Amino acid sequence: MMKLGRYSLYLAVGLFASASLSPPPASAQLSDILLAPKTLIDRAIEARSAKNIAIDNRIVVEVNAIMVEYTTLKASTEIYEQRLLLTGIFDDKKLFDEFSAEVRGVEGVKDLFWHVVFISEEEQDAREAELLGWKDVLVLNTKVGLDLIGTRGVADVNFRTAVDSFSTVYLMGRARSQNELDKALRVVKEREGVAKVINYAVVRP
Repeated sequence: MMKLGRYSLYLAVGLFASASLSPPPASAQLSDILLAPKTLIDRAIEARSAKNIAIDNRIVVEVNAIMVEYTTLKASTEIYEQRLLLTGIFDDKKLFDEFSAEVRGVEGVKDLFWHVVFISEEEQDAREAELLGWKDVLVLNTKVGLDLIGTRGVADVNFRTAVDSFSTVYLMGRARSQNELDKALRVVKEREGVAKVINYAVVRP
């Protein structure tokens, strides 16, 4: 029974994760065109193999399934070429340690960028003014993503972004040149509401 339940959970999360790998809806593609003139190479398919994407997808399915088990966690994941980023806040140290152990046991992760933190409920209450709510986190991440889409010379399809409750933006993925990476970092830093930018993107022609 436990195995069946776990399988159902993996399947549900897998469907959600695989949806994120699908082409953007027509409305998103239209906004792409309206925001800025994009070169054909910028609109080309993501510059890596289907096998590599499939490995990332499998890792995300496993990690998201673990996240579902820990309902006190407000967290998000991003991954690119098996380089996994996690953000979030726990107010229970025991659950924090258990979650950390399970995530670190997922096979295939080449680099783990761990930005999940333990902050007591009392400290969270004391710092309420400086912490973004989950809705605000999602809104800021959407705005940052649109900024990348609207920047000429940035192949946004090769980048990933994540935002945490401290208004920190994490940039992941691949730039085709240092100039492209510099453009991407600049536009992210200029977005109103961003407190800090941490770069994990790599330059690879």
